[in-house]
Amino acid sequence: MSHEDIESTKAPLMEHLIELRRRLLISFASVVVCGIVVFILYHHVLSFLSGPYEHVTRNSPGCGPKGCRLIVTDPLAPLMVRLKIAGYGGLALSVPIVMWQIWRFVVPGLHQRERRYGIGFLVGSIVLFLLGCVVAWFTVTKALDFLLGIGGHELRPLIDANKYLTLVMLMFAAFGFAFEFPVLLVFLLLVGAVNTTQLRHVRRWAAVGITTFAAVITPSQDPFSLLFMAVPMYIFYEAAILIGRMMKR
Repeated sequence: MSHEDIESTKAPLMEHLIELRRRLLISFASVVVCGIVVFILYHHVLSFLSGPYEHVTRNSPGCGPKGCRLIVTDPLAPLMVRLKIAGYGGLALSVPIVMWQIWRFVVPGLHQRERRYGIGFLVGSIVLFLLGCVVAWFTVTKALDFLLGIGGHELRPLIDANKYLTLVMLMFAAFGFAFEFPVLLVFLLLVGAVNTTQLRHVRRWAAVGITTFAAVITPSQDPFSLLFMAVPMYIFYEAAILIGRMMKR
């Protein structure tokens, strides 16, 4: 390879690196800006996130008709709680922006057909992740009701705000990523790693695997969370088979 050829290959590489740096800076800036917005709206966000806990603890011993409030046991805890909410909230709000930056970096190297599939995967991933967060939100109340009630009404629930918010955020993350399951299956079908015949033949094992996965990944480890995660994942499994058949046609 001549010196001119080497120099010609360096130019596109430097352009890609500059473009990658620009996309990373935009993504990082979006996380910071969204985090600042959540930091400013902290009281509204905290009131919203603590809603399930207050609902479950209504009329509990020592709580009253409006339920119990979250507690802190450390002078630095209020600051850490606010920073945690701002950090997680910033990441959550910036997901569409970050995904768009990734897409804009990858799309120049794709063919027209690949771009069409890529848009479908991008939109589907965002929608399914948000759907998982919505399901997780309604699951939190059931999970808390089970976990706080299993010890009996003699116990007074006083939950640390930091631990409670960690549980809620982990629930969002677990359900959000679990609901990406059909995107993974359709991708494997598209590249030919698996086919619909194989998926139909392993239905029973898939049901067992999905149930085991849901039991392990749910942070609260309660039966309601397992059910609300495993059932949609199996429905997604069957939906992926139908999509695979349509792709064949």
